[in-house]
Amino acid sequence: MRELTRDHARRKQLEKADFRPPETTRVITVANQKGGVGKTSTAVNLAAALSMGGMNVLVIDADPQGNTSTALNIEHHAEVPSIYEVLVESAPLIDVVQDVPDLERLSCAPATINLSGAEIELVSLVARENRLRNAIRDYLEARDEQGLPRLDYVLIDCPPSLGLLTVNALVAAREVLIPIQAEYYALEGLSLLLNNIDLIRQHLNPELVVSSIMLTMYDARTRLAAQVAQDVRDHFPDQTLETSIPRSVRISEAPSYGQTVLTYDPGSSGALAYRAAAHELTIRPAP
Repeated sequence: MRELTRDHARRKQLEKADFRPPETTRVITVANQKGGVGKTSTAVNLAAALSMGGMNVLVIDADPQGNTSTALNIEHHAEVPSIYEVLVESAPLIDVVQDVPDLERLSCAPATINLSGAEIELVSLVARENRLRNAIRDYLEARDEQGLPRLDYVLIDCPPSLGLLTVNALVAAREVLIPIQAEYYALEGLSLLLNNIDLIRQHLNPELVVSSIMLTMYDARTRLAAQVAQDVRDHFPDQTLETSIPRSVRISEAPSYGQTVLTYDPGSSGALAYRAAAHELTIRPAP
């Protein structure tokens, strides 16, 4: 009953929600070296919610597993031009970006299985940490030259590691969004991630900030989830979003149908939570 009441209130709030475009394109990397915390779900569903709110959004799939591409119903077999060609062969990003079916303001740069070897191939390349940043810069300029609408958001989905693909994603962004599962081990992993973000800020990208922390897979019935959530909010009061993402079967099911939860079941708790989180992201000041 509590969930139904919350969903009803959230639905009412979202009816009046106004998604305001940022003054300049916001590049946000969704990162956490711990696997299974909802990075991909967060990236694709936030992107879908932002595009439904009238924003122009690009999602970059930098994870060799290609789950983001699957969830957005984007072709990503080995022959498809992908982010691998951008990073390793210096292909223009505009040549690999595909429009997402059913969501007209959303596009995606897919990942293919070829990306699994990119970590090794990048080691010997010049300016290996800056290749994604340069590709995004050139892409935004190319869109401008072609008279295409300005992008409001670029979301980058990372692999669950701290290798060169994740480093590229962190160097390319101005902001980091960290999804945290509401369990004890998540807090241990967070300190390691923050240390690595500090190193990248010192040596490669001084503008990088952790702008948002999002609680995912939140089960309001358990005392542990409430305790973890409180700990995160106590330590990061300014960065932690008010909206937490509930544990939801619908969020897990949607990718198997090549959809985000917002198109698969728009009225579900998960879809409403991601829409609320996306709106919160737009009204929080950009760093």
